[in-house]
Amino acid sequence: MALSSPKRTPLSDQVIAQLRAQITSGEWPVGSRIPTEAALVEQLGVARNTVREAVRALAHNGLLDIRQGSGTYVLAASELAGVMHRRFADADRAQVAELRTTLETAAAGLAAARRTDRDLDLMDSALARREDAWRSGNAEDFVQADAAFHHSVVAAAHNDVLAALYADLGEVTRALLRHDVGPELVPERYLGHDDIIDAIRARDAQRASYEAGRAIGACDPER
Repeated sequence: MALSSPKRTPLSDQVIAQLRAQITSGEWPVGSRIPTEAALVEQLGVARNTVREAVRALAHNGLLDIRQGSGTYVLAASELAGVMHRRFADADRAQVAELRTTLETAAAGLAAARRTDRDLDLMDSALARREDAWRSGNAEDFVQADAAFHHSVVAAAHNDVLAALYADLGEVTRALLRHDVGPELVPERYLGHDDIIDAIRARDAQRASYEAGRAIGACDPER
């Protein structure tokens, strides 16, 4: 449906809001490529310059990444996540790993105490997608699937503040994993995450935290 232009609201602001909604709703997941400029012009019924201005604004806010010759990709699901990515892009990797360990071990312990059957189903599904991504041999697909699995564990902790903070740090932690995994998947470095779910399923908080921390430590060959 073409966007109208109500009084006192620039058309570009409406387009920005529309594109932002498609990002924050998950319709365009982090890491995915958004439709081409021509497709957005047709979809929204606005001029090419308006679409271009909106895309550039969202790139400036850290939500989109414009890659010449490749397209435009979703970098973060919120402006705060974009700010986090820019703020910590050059942070020491060991310190980022320590932060990730702190958050994920705490979340796994809480998940063991609070998880529901629905949480277990979601974690099982996320784990299956992670394993499928590894078998596909595509490193970026695996990074995204691994991140989604760990997000499902954090969600099972049922702490909205922790979940929001973890989501806002998503691209920071994905960049860490992307570095550790490298451009190609190496079979001998694969680490299954069944033990994390098994501990959460058994409501063993101590073991769940341990397994979550062990998984992060095993990702980095330099540690």
